[in-house]
Amino acid sequence: MNLVFKELKKAAYLVNLMLADIKPTNRGYATMSKNNVVDINNRDTITDELTEMLKTGAQQLIQQAVQTELAVFMEQYSHQLTSDGKASVVRNGYQPEREILTGIGSVPVKIPKVRSKEGKPVTFHSALVPPYVRKAKSIEASLPWLYLKGISTGEMGEALKVLVGSDAKGLSASTVSRLKQEWGQEYQQWQHKPLDKDQWVYIWADGIYSGLRSEDTKLCALVIIGVNERGHKHFLAIEDGVRESTQSWREVLLQLKHRGMNAPQLAIGDGALGFWKALDEVYEKTRHQRCWVHKTANILNKLPKSSQPKAKQALHEIWQAETQKSAEKAFDLFIKTYEAKYPKSTLCLQKDREELLAFYDYPAQHWQSIRTSNPIESTFGTIRHRTKRSKGCLSRDGMLHMMFKLGQCAQIKWRKLRGFGFLGQVIKGVQFKDGVEVTPNNQVAA
Repeated sequence: MNLVFKELKKAAYLVNLMLADIKPTNRGYATMSKNNVVDINNRDTITDELTEMLKTGAQQLIQQAVQTELAVFMEQYSHQLTSDGKASVVRNGYQPEREILTGIGSVPVKIPKVRSKEGKPVTFHSALVPPYVRKAKSIEASLPWLYLKGISTGEMGEALKVLVGSDAKGLSASTVSRLKQEWGQEYQQWQHKPLDKDQWVYIWADGIYSGLRSEDTKLCALVIIGVNERGHKHFLAIEDGVRESTQSWREVLLQLKHRGMNAPQLAIGDGALGFWKALDEVYEKTRHQRCWVHKTANILNKLPKSSQPKAKQALHEIWQAETQKSAEKAFDLFIKTYEAKYPKSTLCLQKDREELLAFYDYPAQHWQSIRTSNPIESTFGTIRHRTKRSKGCLSRDGMLHMMFKLGQCAQIKWRKLRGFGFLGQVIKGVQFKDGVEVTPNNQVAA
């Protein structure tokens, strides 16, 4: 596969050569006409020389990469010879040319064919351009994003037409609807995917309100993300329910347990009582960590605006302290400062004291990730925009399927958990104090 990437790098050089053909003026700038205004109404007839060059370069790059794939494939059969000493597996022309819709428009691609002169038939499949693929992953990933931004199914083709040109005409409303059905099938398969092959160390839980309503109850998606022993984060659950309902969360957690998920070391979430009650029932050994972002917002809402900036800084002094002892001092100072005038704000903080400071018993490298439920919040921020625009036209299943697809697209780009090398120690039950492993030496010093 390294050979393929070398060929990709070499082929990319062709694009640079073509771009170099743009002749500079004496002053060193590329020339252009005085009138550079493009009429968007004539999008179908717009010709862009630069885009055409890039498409030509992309076609050559893809073709070289596929040829390299073919060479590696043929190497596997180089030892197979016919009775007269000739190669048993040989090239056999090309499959019919097909166009792949990409972010720079439609790119024509021809995939080579092979045949076996003797024995079992042999078929070459390109990993870069799999059979029947008609559009790049980036285009498919843009569909749920556009939908969540408020573009309806009927408008999807026109939206993509503006983005990638008239080549998007194949993405009709029926095509998009069919894709949504496929997402539904993928979602159902994903719901039953076994989880017992990994050790799940931390989980993040949150309820994402969709704007949909069922009778008098506001519906939301119950989302759980987990990180395994290798530091990879994955969505484990995206289910609909009622956020404050213990029963809804109980069903989600029981399903995860049925799929083989072990008891995580730590669960991170906001103060929704339903989740924590259900967690204690299903995974009683899992410790709790309250989300500091949610907690800060809840406390500030109980204070006048004039007091919020200083109070916010005082709260930061707690969870950004380097040691739990320093955090406890800052915690007590906040209580003394605001308890007399604003008892509701201090009660909101005081009731979750132990759960807010649990992160100090885990590696300091993980603190940034386990102090908040930000992985969920950042991924699904667009959900709220979509449901506000559609005013409830998104169905319950449609909501879950869109969130699932959006989550899958986001998950691909996630990095490993910072300090993932310490996850094995957490699994083994190694003790940490103020983010540092407890050893006989530092234990005596303490």
